[in-house]
Amino acid sequence: MNNLRKLTRRSIVAFAVLAIGAGAQAQPSSKPIRLVVPFGPGGVADLTARTVAQKMSESMGQPIVIDNKPGAGGVVASDTVAKAPADGLTMLLMSNGNAVSVGLFNKLPFDTVKDFAPVSMLGYFDMAVVTAANSKFKTMQDLLAYAKANPGKVNIGTINTGSTQHLAAELLKRSTGIDVQVIPFNGSPALITALRGGQVDAGVEILAPILGQLDGKALRAIATMGAKRSFALPDTPTVAESGVPGFNVASWNALAVPAKTPPEVVARLNKEANKALGSPDVKERLRTLGVEAAGSTPEQQAKVLKDEIKRWSDVIRQAGIPKQ
Repeated sequence: MNNLRKLTRRSIVAFAVLAIGAGAQAQPSSKPIRLVVPFGPGGVADLTARTVAQKMSESMGQPIVIDNKPGAGGVVASDTVAKAPADGLTMLLMSNGNAVSVGLFNKLPFDTVKDFAPVSMLGYFDMAVVTAANSKFKTMQDLLAYAKANPGKVNIGTINTGSTQHLAAELLKRSTGIDVQVIPFNGSPALITALRGGQVDAGVEILAPILGQLDGKALRAIATMGAKRSFALPDTPTVAESGVPGFNVASWNALAVPAKTPPEVVARLNKEANKALGSPDVKERLRTLGVEAAGSTPEQQAKVLKDEIKRWSDVIRQAGIPKQ
């Protein structure tokens, strides 16, 4: 947890410099690989991409250039890669946002399953249910018991309609049968302000933006949402441990390339990605971002994507979230 809170502006600059330096060390004749990231520079996903890309570049002797293309919930970046040549020189940083988009948008300019070839999962980052430090809800059991006894009187804040945090709160609502209102805010700062000011009873957020608040005792984590306890909050029980068996939600990142990329190219990228993720220094760097490194086979990644598409499409439909 202490490592995670060391993510400062200096850390961000260092990661970016390292990523650029990796390309400078590559063979001059090597064609660069473009890794398209559907988020702006400096965020958790961007730094995850840069960390893994640096190590892969060093091993492959080939520069990997980060191309940030935020916008439209990842659709812009994904469409760029879906339409790129299938030569292994363009990769996409996939996220659970790709799975969510299938259920959230009326129409996409690509097929999320058919137009991409999975390479490897990269890692997962935990989310937590949090309350204000002075809240009467000291545990997840407290929150659930009160919500069940007082239908409609509890509200849970999240960020942005259609975000994984928003949908995780909706899934929690349905998994427990509680009647609560889920309120999306425009970003983490607004959510934190609402929590501290008592405008919402609880919140659902990834750990990185709220750890400083937890450390400063302004907020309290009453449960994490993954299958196992978070390495950053080892003393905080999971939602599953708190009376909701089988509950498991986490954000994730992965690598993909355009469909029809030759299998031998996919296999090489998969090997290099997993090699990078197995490196102790990469694991430690990712942990400072709140990310648990987790490689996979292309087949395992494909299954995660299909399972997530079904899960979030069901949640979006059941919650009555309007399609965009």
